[in-house]
Amino acid sequence: MSAQTRLFMCRSDNFGVLLHDPKTGATAAIDAPEAAPIELALQQTGWKLTDILVTHHHADHTDGIMALKAKWKCRVTAPAAEADKIPGVDATVKEGDKVKVGTLIGNVIETPGHTLGHIVYWFHADNLLFAADNLFSVGCGRVIEGTMDQMWSSMQKMNDLPDETKVFCGHEYTASNIKFALSVDKGNAALLARASEAAKQLAGGQPTIPTTIGEEKKVNPFLRAAEASIAANLGMAGKPANEVFAELRERKNKF
Repeated sequence: MSAQTRLFMCRSDNFGVLLHDPKTGATAAIDAPEAAPIELALQQTGWKLTDILVTHHHADHTDGIMALKAKWKCRVTAPAAEADKIPGVDATVKEGDKVKVGTLIGNVIETPGHTLGHIVYWFHADNLLFAADNLFSVGCGRVIEGTMDQMWSSMQKMNDLPDETKVFCGHEYTASNIKFALSVDKGNAALLARASEAAKQLAGGQPTIPTTIGEEKKVNPFLRAAEASIAANLGMAGKPANEVFAELRERKNKF
């Protein structure tokens, strides 16, 4: 039996995700935005929380850790570079390390930019990427602590993952991301189709994720900063991809 996931909302727009190994019963929460929705998801599935896999230190991803740990005695794994800013950490990880949730094995990829120590978890055998605030559906995280060049390098790491990889991100930002993407890539047929699909999903009260790496390569301007058409649309024909990415991110900040 392969990995199972449970997706639900936390706070105002955070996605909560549980990752479950049916072979052993182990279950991980990807981040802990708040305890109550995670507890509800555990109750609904009958799963028992064994792990919390933390991506970065921001409070909207860590506020629920201590309440969950107090109840479940679960193991908290966090990025080594930010462990001093995250409560209840039991284990730290860095680029190239692996994490286990029962028999499920995930690779740790360092993705600085949003925060300096941000990491994502890629469960290769299960085609799952938990990207938090690095790669969003049709977008990317705001560059807060790192540099634009760091974030562009992180985007390239995502671009190198297999197309079939399912992407679970940290927030429901798809609608606003699509509006921005259309402002810089309005002739993109795949993006127009994604816009229609997302509108139907949201109108039906459904989440717009998971998406896939392959889909994002078609519609996400932040992954496509090296493409000549994106540079041309920005009036930056011939400019290096990192400069095009920086311009995209600055425009999104003001959008």
